[in-house]
Amino acid sequence: MKVYITTGTHEFLQKKLERHAEETMILMQGKDAMLLHETHGESVFESPRNYEVVDGSGELKNTGYVVFNNIPVTYEGRPLFEYRFKNRAGLIEEVAGFIAIRILRPLDTDTYVIMTQWEDEESFTGWQESKQYQKAHEKRGTEEGIDTKKDIFPRESYVSEYHVTDKD
Repeated sequence: MKVYITTGTHEFLQKKLERHAEETMILMQGKDAMLLHETHGESVFESPRNYEVVDGSGELKNTGYVVFNNIPVTYEGRPLFEYRFKNRAGLIEEVAGFIAIRILRPLDTDTYVIMTQWEDEESFTGWQESKQYQKAHEKRGTEEGIDTKKDIFPRESYVSEYHVTDKD
C-alpha cells in the first residue's frame, strides 16, 4: 500500500478530490490544505510526497482529526525504527475515538510519518492522557527507548495537525 500527499489551496485540492471520487482520499485543513491519497496503484498527483505503508490498522475516513508525527531517521536507523513500529503493542486501537493509524516510510526523503486519525481532537487528547499511551511510551527516555539512540535521528521530530474537511 502507498500513500501520496500533496498540498495546495483548498479549492484546488477539492477539485482534485472530486475528479477522483472513486479513490481513497482525505482532504484536510491545518496551517495549510493537504490531500492524502491511499492506494495500491500510482499517484493521481503531479509531484506528491511518496510513502509506503510499513504498518497500519483501521480504515481511513472522511471525517475527524488527523495527527502527523514527522520523524527524521537516518538511513542506518531505518531498520531499528521500523522494527519498533512493526512490533508495537497495538494499544492505540483500544482508545475511544481511534479511527486509523499508518506508519509511513518515506520514498524520497528521510522523514517517516506516524499518522493517526481520530473522531475529534478530544479523542486524540484522550489518547495522550490514557494508560495505553503511558504503556506504549514507557521506555521513552530510558536506555531501552528508541528516542535515546540519537545517532538515528538527524533532526528533531515535529507534529502537524489537521481537521478533515467534507468531500462536498
